[in-house]
Amino acid sequence: MKLIILITSNAENGVEVATRWQDAGAPGVTVVKSVGLYSLQRKLQSDSIEVPLHMASSMASVMAYVLREMENTNHVLLSVVPKELVQTLLDEARAVMGDLLEPNHGVAFVVPLDQAIGVRNPDGDDSAR
Repeated sequence: MKLIILITSNAENGVEVATRWQDAGAPGVTVVKSVGLYSLQRKLQSDSIEVPLHMASSMASVMAYVLREMENTNHVLLSVVPKELVQTLLDEARAVMGDLLEPNHGVAFVVPLDQAIGVRNPDGDDSAR
C-alpha cells in the first residue's frame, strides 16, 4: 500500500483531482483545506490585515490570528491505495493540473506504508489490512 499526497493552491483543481481519483478506483480520498506558511508570512508582511493589540503578544499568536482570518487556499489530497494504482492517480492529477514540475502547479509525493489499518479495499472487501 502507498499513501499518495497531492497539494494544490487551486481549490477547483483539488476537487476535480479528488473526484478523478475516486473514479479511477481509489478506495477513499480525503481533502483537507490548508494554508501554506509562506502565504501566511506574506499576508503578515503586506500589512493588509489589522491584528488586535491584545493578540499581538507574540509572533505565534499573531500568526494564529491571521491564520484564522485567512481563507484556506490550499487543498491537500490524501489517499491510501495499492501500489498498482499510484501511476494512474498521478496521471489523473497531471491531466487536471498540468506538469507538476512547473512552478505553482502543485506538489505530489508517494509514501510507502508498512501498515494501513481500517482502509477500504478497492476490491470491495472492507476488512482491515
